[in-house]
Amino acid sequence: MSIQRYGAAGGTGTGGQHLPFAQAVAADGWLYVSGQVPMVNGEIIGDGIVAQSHRAIQNVLAILHAAGYAPEHVVRCGVWLDDARDFQSFNKVFKEYFGANPPARACVVSSMVVDCKVEVDCVAYKKPAE
Repeated sequence: MSIQRYGAAGGTGTGGQHLPFAQAVAADGWLYVSGQVPMVNGEIIGDGIVAQSHRAIQNVLAILHAAGYAPEHVVRCGVWLDDARDFQSFNKVFKEYFGANPPARACVVSSMVVDCKVEVDCVAYKKPAE
């Protein structure tokens, strides 16, 4: 089995903190994308759930594309919301990106490690080239 790590050098989180994990790991056609928050250049952006949802999902999609995957390859997403009242607004944004090929999904309410309203991760699959 071959394993490839994307962004393994780690990125920069809030306050310039080094992030000690890969953005994604691919193994035999599977791609596991680490949880993404609405962060740009180490700073959380937007103060509303809609803007933050767009950015978190766009961050996931950027990692997918960098690894050669697309939204239709996503088989499961995990979503963490800071506030249950944001569920419907998040769903509207999520549908814009995954409506044509909806993945399985879990969504929970949880306090966040950084000051944001949403975090999204995913697992994707694409048959390996033979």
